[in-house]
Amino acid sequence: MAVKIRLKRMGKIRTPFYRIVVADSRTKRDGRVIEEIGTYNPKTEPSTIHVDSERAQYWLGVGAQPTESVAAILKLTGDIGGQSTLKQPEPKADKAEAFQAALKELHAEPKKSATTKSKKDKAQDKADETPAEEPKAEETPAEEPKADDAKADDAKADEA
Repeated sequence: MAVKIRLKRMGKIRTPFYRIVVADSRTKRDGRVIEEIGTYNPKTEPSTIHVDSERAQYWLGVGAQPTESVAAILKLTGDIGGQSTLKQPEPKADKAEAFQAALKELHAEPKKSATTKSKKDKAQDKADETPAEEPKAEETPAEEPKADDAKADDAKADEA
């Protein structure tokens, strides 16, 4: 009897989840299995892989043939070809600890005031914020053409 180590698809539409199983090569993909030796979830970041190495080594030793996808997974876990190159997901932070840390941070900060400011206080704050304007240097007005003088000369010429 030919034995294969392959993936058995589980999960819903568009959310696949696989079990790594040992099955007769003539059975259906999701049919009867001899033994389940692990799981594979490609939807997590990084992909989650759990393999019972002892059982995988046993089945490989007695002649079970892994499929291409299972062989790639077993290479990542180190069951085929040496060292494990499997990336482990970062542990999730405990929500209770994060909440306690946020409370400590909140209570550690001194507050300026919890009341609203009156109009006088707001005016005082504005006065403090705006720098005093420096007095501008006196500007001399530009000399304008002496149109009045020209008109006066014209009036004198008319009188004469």
